[in-house]
Amino acid sequence: MYSYIMRRLVLMIPTLFGIMLLNFVIIQAAPGGPVEQMIAKLEGFEINAISRIGGSSSAEVQQFSLDESGEYRGRRGLDPELIKDIEKLYGFDKPAYERFFLMVGNYLRFDFGDSFFRDAKVVDLIVEKLPVSISLGLWSTLIIYLISIPMGIRKAVRHGSKFDIWTSAIITTGYAIPSFLLAILLIVLFAGGSYWNIFPLRGLTSDNFDDLSTLGQLMDYAWHMILPIFCMVIGGFATLTMLTKNSFLDEIHRQYVQTARAKGLDEGKVLYGHIFRNAMLLVISGFPAALIGILFTNSLLIEIIFSLDGLGLLGYEAAINRDYPVVFGSLFIFTLIGMVIKLIGDLTYVMVDPRIDFEARG
Repeated sequence: MYSYIMRRLVLMIPTLFGIMLLNFVIIQAAPGGPVEQMIAKLEGFEINAISRIGGSSSAEVQQFSLDESGEYRGRRGLDPELIKDIEKLYGFDKPAYERFFLMVGNYLRFDFGDSFFRDAKVVDLIVEKLPVSISLGLWSTLIIYLISIPMGIRKAVRHGSKFDIWTSAIITTGYAIPSFLLAILLIVLFAGGSYWNIFPLRGLTSDNFDDLSTLGQLMDYAWHMILPIFCMVIGGFATLTMLTKNSFLDEIHRQYVQTARAKGLDEGKVLYGHIFRNAMLLVISGFPAALIGILFTNSLLIEIIFSLDGLGLLGYEAAINRDYPVVFGSLFIFTLIGMVIKLIGDLTYVMVDPRIDFEARG
């Protein structure tokens, strides 16, 4: 097992390198950049996200593109020396391949540099935003698993019953509702939109959080988290519940289950002593992807709608503003965390079913 873990850890190095190289090429090929951003500000206007999405919706965007020699064409009257200074400031005075290998060398030392447009280090920004995304991701994942797994088991045991039919209808309906649309509806209904002002509209804590008692702080934190977590959880039930149900249904009809029942074991021991260990393998295999997806993908719109300053919002703003150190630094950290969690998921396989031997597969 230890040699398998070491192989996986070693394999992370070329995987990280390949992912960073691919994204570096894609981002370099995209129109716009930090130099263009700075030139636009000096000229008194900024290029927003809509103009980027449209490619080049105005003549100004065209005027900040690269010429045939690979240098920026500024507007008439802008000092070329100033443009060269801006390029040097952001490292664009070097060829693309040199910038990439310099970035990789820094990342191997976990030096992610400074943000182009925020007066802070990339690591400090990520650490600052991390608690928000962790709060959303961990609580959402925990609630989804605590509810979906028992429900999936019960649906499998009572397959075809009214309980199975009604719960399937409910979770499918919840899955069909987009989380951002549900968030807007909840704000309108319960956050002072048009009806009741029961829950807060933004943030993780109130302004007087530091003045509250420990119990008061816990209650205030839970009060702020109810609506965002509900929006993230409601759409996550369907996949996991149906996966659990189908896994148990597949195992229930196997020969070893019939043998266990023929030996006189009660249904509880058959279900949780024999079926559970095998049926849960598929559920466990999806945990790393589910956690990463909730932490860094599903939370984006929720963070924006509820004004939660987390990693999703940070990554979105960095991509829009072409803040390359934040984009690549967060990508590197997220990818590394994802691969580590995937390895932990494989190790959990062995904990659930000791018969699994990754060494034999190698």
